[in-house]
Amino acid sequence: MAVEKFETALKKLEDVVRKLEGGNLSLDDSLKAFEEGVKMASFCTKKLDEAEKKVELLLKKKDGTFVREDFRLDEE
Repeated sequence: MAVEKFETALKKLEDVVRKLEGGNLSLDDSLKAFEEGVKMASFCTKKLDEAEKKVELLLKKKDGTFVREDFRLDEE
């Protein structure tokens, strides 16, 4: 099963969690759902890691040039 978008994988992961929490699946179906959930969680984690690496800010220096810096949430 190829997933191309983070949002699609996250929705599938949420569906798997809902099914597992429902408690109505057989053991075999639960294991299959769990396996799918692990794959979706891994895909989402990978996509988030990739996005984090891409987030940068362009800052204009006083001389008019731009410098790239890593994005940081903490305000110093």
